[in-house]
Amino acid sequence: MNPDRQERTAPRGQAAAQNHGRERCNLRRLACSILLQWSRGQRHATEVLDESCRQHGIRAADSAFVHDLVLSSLRHLSLLDHWIAFLCPNGKLDHRTRWLLRLGLCQLLILRVAAHAAVHETVNAAGPARALVNAVLRRALREEHSTLPKAEDQPLWLAHSHPQWLIERWTADFGRDAVAALCQWNQQPPPLFLRLNRLKPEAAAALAALPEVEPWPQREDFFTTKRPPLQALNEGWCYIQDPSTAMAPTMLALQPHHLVLDACAAPGGKSLILAQHLGPQGRLVACDASAQRLKRLKGNLERCGASGVQALEQDFLKPLRAELQGLQFDRILLDVPCSNSGVMRRRVDVRWRLTAADFDLLCQTQRGLLRAALPLLRPGGMLVYSTCSIDPQENEVQIQALLKENPRLRLVESRQLLPPQDQCDGAYAAALELAV
Repeated sequence: MNPDRQERTAPRGQAAAQNHGRERCNLRRLACSILLQWSRGQRHATEVLDESCRQHGIRAADSAFVHDLVLSSLRHLSLLDHWIAFLCPNGKLDHRTRWLLRLGLCQLLILRVAAHAAVHETVNAAGPARALVNAVLRRALREEHSTLPKAEDQPLWLAHSHPQWLIERWTADFGRDAVAALCQWNQQPPPLFLRLNRLKPEAAAALAALPEVEPWPQREDFFTTKRPPLQALNEGWCYIQDPSTAMAPTMLALQPHHLVLDACAAPGGKSLILAQHLGPQGRLVACDASAQRLKRLKGNLERCGASGVQALEQDFLKPLRAELQGLQFDRILLDVPCSNSGVMRRRVDVRWRLTAADFDLLCQTQRGLLRAALPLLRPGGMLVYSTCSIDPQENEVQIQALLKENPRLRLVESRQLLPPQDQCDGAYAAALELAV
């Protein structure tokens, strides 16, 4: 059922029960509140979305609509502002009114929500700015096919709402055609991928029995679905995970007797792959610098049956805790903090958080983590360095500098996944062997 219809017609008693006695929530007002919260802080949009929908008791269909509206507005932010400048050239807009206009235009021109619902509910959420919001949205409807600027006639950075400096950086690295394809890819809502968890013996049969889950033909044990299978996730039969995340763990070539370190492990998707490949004989130590993220890691490991994994709070840019001192690992996975430039389709707001200066800062952190991890690698062992970045500065250039600095290291192989050609998120991994 259309959430707009639900919003207008739900009986008073039913709405009160669903919202624990509160007045029925205006979904556009909620979306505006979420975007205002996001714009003030450093939290990911999806975190604010999930928390706000949960706090307001929003049911599933309405929650999906709010998620779509918020993420689509962020995905098309530059283009929406370009339309606002055309439709309201002399308007001095406060922050909240601008977000409401973005939300209204996104509904009308991007999501194609029914015009009467989009205008009516957005105007109802506007408060003192009702008249202005109403006038701008109705003008957009009148002029959409005549004078409103068309997206396809705009420069690439504006048509696909990416920072201009980032488009220029990518163009220098990959060429204009590849960047145009990447921007188009980033503008599409990502599919929901599931990875089969073979740590649970019953998982394969249980997942195969779900009619809405379909195998992804390009990689074994990965599936797509239109909505999360809650029981399967709660039972640990599968884990929400993009196929690109499996590349780095599989490059470690694990053997059952190996002692393995996952140095930046939370939330745990790669740790679960490592545990699955190691089996009960191997030993896996999974670390993270954040106590909050470590708690989430432990919960995911427990739910998915990886009970033998030792989870420790450890920032490898600081002194080692006692449990790690003196250990020499056969294999180390170093999935470092990065720009997330390969996952902008999935993490929509990253493009608006990232700055050109961030790359140098991230590379310093990555280099520090590499230098800290190498003394923990036994001679003859292998370290896999990985990112979810497509930027050469964080990837090939980083590894070349490391090899020059450490003549005992040998590059075994490196791989780069690039969207859209690989039909999954972007990722990089390099396997390095330490001479005996």
